[in-house]
Amino acid sequence: MDRLFRPAHIASLAFFRICFGFLLIYEVTRYFKYGWIKRNYIDPDYHFSYFGWDWIQPFGGNGMYCLFFVLGFLAFCISIGFLYRISTILFFVGFTYIFLLDKTYYLNHFYLISLISFLLIVIPTHRQYSVDAKLFPSLRTDTLPNWMLYLLTFQIAIPYVYGGIAKINRDWIRGEPMFTWFQSYVADGHLPSIFASSSTALLFSYGGLLFDLLIVPALLWRKTRLVAYIIALCFHLMNAFIFNIGVFPWFMIVATTLFFKPEWCKSLLNRIKSKRIGNKVNHKSNRVVIALVAIYCLIQLLVPLRHFIIPGNVHWTEEGHRFSWHMKLRDKSALSIYFIKDGNGRKERLPIMNYLTNKQALEMASQPDMMHQFGQHMRAIYQQQGISQPTITVASFCSLNGRSKQQFIDPEFNLAAESQYTLPASWIRPMLKDEKKKD
Repeated sequence: MDRLFRPAHIASLAFFRICFGFLLIYEVTRYFKYGWIKRNYIDPDYHFSYFGWDWIQPFGGNGMYCLFFVLGFLAFCISIGFLYRISTILFFVGFTYIFLLDKTYYLNHFYLISLISFLLIVIPTHRQYSVDAKLFPSLRTDTLPNWMLYLLTFQIAIPYVYGGIAKINRDWIRGEPMFTWFQSYVADGHLPSIFASSSTALLFSYGGLLFDLLIVPALLWRKTRLVAYIIALCFHLMNAFIFNIGVFPWFMIVATTLFFKPEWCKSLLNRIKSKRIGNKVNHKSNRVVIALVAIYCLIQLLVPLRHFIIPGNVHWTEEGHRFSWHMKLRDKSALSIYFIKDGNGRKERLPIMNYLTNKQALEMASQPDMMHQFGQHMRAIYQQQGISQPTITVASFCSLNGRSKQQFIDPEFNLAAESQYTLPASWIRPMLKDEKKKD
């Protein structure tokens, strides 16, 4: 326990804070640039909320634009270390609010950013190399207890480790979904023809598997750390080139530097003109702190494993997929037609595009929990129109990782009947073992 409270230089944490803030400024500007604020949060009439968070709704008028502007400003404050505690708390609340608005836009790296912003609330990375340290000299310290660096490094390691565990599955071993994606990218002219071969897909699949499983141990070992970081740098740059995954590769390039010795960037940060003299702080052992950190780490270790206790292939059923670091593991295409039947037995096609955006409809087509939510939403609408017990069914066919389309949902199941989604959903049809042959 004493090792957890030994002093570690603050330089690497301060460097991460600076880069974290500027990367999030970049991400916020993309939402303005590409019109995602209006498209994702203002235009939709309905939002697919997370369980227990349906009371969260988007701000009206220009409220969402104002929120994103404020988030950009808070990210800047975090980066320069100005009013750090207030900025980190407000940023975490604001960003997590956006994250929870609609599961249609779930991204693993948004989940990671929300977790990191929470951790920064309790890790005072502003105590050196910051505006706060200049304005309030009593805050200054050159060191922080080891557990703060360890906790942040642990959180960065989680996506790597669980990303590797998730890749140990039949589809990934046979080169899917890489093969399907590469063929599409070659056809679009995004990649050269060599990527269309099954050998290339297998090379990338096995390379990605080994990278995720071995990168953390290699970064933790001093003798392989530099080589491992260079490999990680190349890996993330390649992902940035091949896949459209936004800020994530750049974020991980920065975050992975936390595995180096804490003072690795000290000389770089010392160019910031301010007094480098810090206060000597005695980092005393605190059992309450250790207990809270242990609870947090245990949650992060267990939540990604919950799908193992749910029957069925998680990539097919989607039950337990979110918050499990299953990144770029599946390619799904689905066709779903919804029907509404009133109490008199009259059945007609339900015009879902009158209620959802294209993105929401596309995402819902392969997400049973979203289908159930939509069924409940439509039940409320039709009940307001005088149909007391509507029956809402869906004819749904889905393809996973190159397989032929198969019936996805029981066509007789009434999505409007059960108010709660129960795991495992008996109305999800099991996936047939049909695999696409590669050239």
